[in-house]
Amino acid sequence: MKKTVILIVLAIITLGALSTQEDVVLIPKDAIRFRVIANSNSDKDQNIKKKVATNLQHELRKTMLTQENLTSSRKTLKTKLPEFRENIQTTLENNKNDTTFDIDYGTHYFPEKTYKGVVYEEGMYESLVVTLGSGKGKNFWCVLFPPLCLLEAEENKQLEKVEYKSFVKEMMNKYFHS
Repeated sequence: MKKTVILIVLAIITLGALSTQEDVVLIPKDAIRFRVIANSNSDKDQNIKKKVATNLQHELRKTMLTQENLTSSRKTLKTKLPEFRENIQTTLENNKNDTTFDIDYGTHYFPEKTYKGVVYEEGMYESLVVTLGSGKGKNFWCVLFPPLCLLEAEENKQLEKVEYKSFVKEMMNKYFHS
């Protein structure tokens, strides 16, 4: 009986700690953001936005994960703009989409965003921005430097193959559902 009470107390403490713990990711002040803005909120436009963002992220991953500092990241992004433009054009052509687009590296407006439980104020931020068509749709955004979204995308790809189990949950199921 004493072991059961101890187990219950430990389970409650552990579950409480796990439920209040969030992955807080703070975007540094000197970060470079990445944004792809859809033409509209239609399913077709949102779908092509996702494809453009995904394909460009693959190219950006190869480029940005080798960058060691903010200065080299800025220089590389400016140098690679023609390649990024070609990547977007190819993505649109492969999806039989004739949407016009613009790609720009500089300082751009970002509305207020919540990322991993942290609210980031609206404002002007250094960024690589792709605008599809009229740019009136919902957007995709992440952080290029430090390469938070690129690492997270790679991590998520690997996590899809992992099955998570909770020791506490298994113990609770064993003792309370048998």
